[in-house]
Amino acid sequence: MVKRRQFIGGLTALAGSYLLSACGGGGSADGNASSTAKVSANPVAKARSVSASASGTAMPPAASITDSAGDVWTLANGVIYRNGSTVGNTYDVSLVLWYGGKIWHCGTGGQFYVNADVAEEWLPCNDPRIDVAPAPGSFYGMNGHADYNYTPDEIVSILKGMNCTSYRVGVTDDPKDLNAVIKLAKAFQSAGLTLLVLIDQGVYESGGVMASESVAYDRGYSIAATVAKALQPYGVTIYECGNELTRQDATVMDFTYAGSKASDFNNRNWPIMRGVMRGMIDGVKSVQPSAKCGINFCVADVGASDALWDGRQPDGSGGYPQVRWDITTWHNYEVYGDLFDIGTDGAGPGFDLATYCKARYGVPLIVTEWNTGPEKSASYRGTYISDRLAAFYDARKSHNIQSVMYYVLDSGNSTYGIMINGKPIDAPYNAFTSFTSAHADT
Repeated sequence: MVKRRQFIGGLTALAGSYLLSACGGGGSADGNASSTAKVSANPVAKARSVSASASGTAMPPAASITDSAGDVWTLANGVIYRNGSTVGNTYDVSLVLWYGGKIWHCGTGGQFYVNADVAEEWLPCNDPRIDVAPAPGSFYGMNGHADYNYTPDEIVSILKGMNCTSYRVGVTDDPKDLNAVIKLAKAFQSAGLTLLVLIDQGVYESGGVMASESVAYDRGYSIAATVAKALQPYGVTIYECGNELTRQDATVMDFTYAGSKASDFNNRNWPIMRGVMRGMIDGVKSVQPSAKCGINFCVADVGASDALWDGRQPDGSGGYPQVRWDITTWHNYEVYGDLFDIGTDGAGPGFDLATYCKARYGVPLIVTEWNTGPEKSASYRGTYISDRLAAFYDARKSHNIQSVMYYVLDSGNSTYGIMINGKPIDAPYNAFTSFTSAHADT
């Protein structure tokens, strides 16, 4: 696999196919957003060749833990040390754990903490070793678009033929788009399928980035309340509030950054993004208090998700409104890295992102977009689908993975789609249906 920074550096030649332009499950509401990736001048970090402790190593009984960067962790009198120096403000620590590519600790009171990518920072979480299984019934998912030529009944038939039980589609409050999704929702309700609706509102308005957090909040609230009011009668209960908002020109400092540090993101425009996210969640809940709202991230964006969850700015300041979601949603294209071993610098040691999300946020995870690259052959894509579905399926009950949604049903060509104008593309389609037929969603 091509390293992430190396690949993203060539995205301009591929017309931004991976970032922004290909994603979303529907049309973009952000007409001012750029789809050209920025390229960092920084060299790829070199990973040290080390022998890390086995995942699951705990101290005690171990005398020390070696992480994947070669740092040695010890515990003495309830205080944690890394290479002989204290790490943040730790005391009364009873357990240090190396698990899923991260260092965790537990105090004598039973509260777990994880060491964030900012080395001195410990964030509260649950025990990462505890298996969590979401409710079955919507694991195999697919992305689509509201402007397809397929009728709603044809989409239902196609999905059932692939053993898919969930479908993601984007919408705004534009009446034409909304009416098309209402028709889909009616058909899905009758068929007993799950429709995940992406509310595709971003941080831009005419003329540029929205003026303030309150303006962004009000816009998010309005569009989400309109969408939820229209779709509630037809059984829609899951809404994704925004698409790749952490990966806009206005919000990420450099598209090649992994996103594992809060400082990877734009401090000035952060309140705008936070406002529109909060507004969409509150707008949905004003109509459907029991609906589930997701917030979407990409690559290794735990720096963004942690800061939003805890009410912090990228500059490290705190005390701001928290963004709390019911479902963590993530995009995991091949170029971003393996969801269960994703790198934080494009080449260095990775960590288990799904385990991190499970322990840190305590809500289900939906991979709302996944695929390989647009330049890959159909045979490569078929093999990739089989491999990824196997990995996702094996982890679904331990990592709280509710659904994995392939991008996309039909892209009009062979770049991403699994069929064209109703005709399957043999290798990816057969790989997908062969797996879903042999592995029940139970």
